[in-house]
Amino acid sequence: MDPLLNQSLGIAGSVLALSFSAVGSALGCGTAACAAVGAWKRCFVQGRQASMMLLSFVGAPLSQTIYGMVLMFSMRGYAEQGAPGIALLVIGAAAGLAIGWSAWYQGRAAAASADSFGETEKGFTNYFGALGVVETVAIFVMVLAMIVLGSTVPEAAAEVAAEAATAVAP
Repeated sequence: MDPLLNQSLGIAGSVLALSFSAVGSALGCGTAACAAVGAWKRCFVQGRQASMMLLSFVGAPLSQTIYGMVLMFSMRGYAEQGAPGIALLVIGAAAGLAIGWSAWYQGRAAAASADSFGETEKGFTNYFGALGVVETVAIFVMVLAMIVLGSTVPEAAAEVAAEAATAVAP
């Protein structure tokens, strides 16, 4: 495979890791924000103080974007070293989708948490415990993707580099 195409595919995979993670975060934050706004409205209608703690539920899915960014930077380094682009593309897309899905569902759980906390002002720690379990999925995916990168990609990168050297040699 052409080295430039190989590197481009690898970089595309790293960008997909971030992009899919960010899409999931946007969906999760948007879902949680809708519930928080509804909870605030109910508080105002009932003449009660509207808790700003609901914002913490809205922001919970943002961390998955950071996990996607960490994975992107790690993968980009492998791509620049000549690691197999198709492998990086698949790893980036799969990990990004899993991290993004975690963020989206964390946002759904955060929406239910915001609704419940807005009504009762009780259970804040319990709700965040549940959100933490969903968050753990994203952390596992990021770490396991980095382990896969570290254990399989360097060996293949050496093969790609050897192929490129023989292809260029007269």
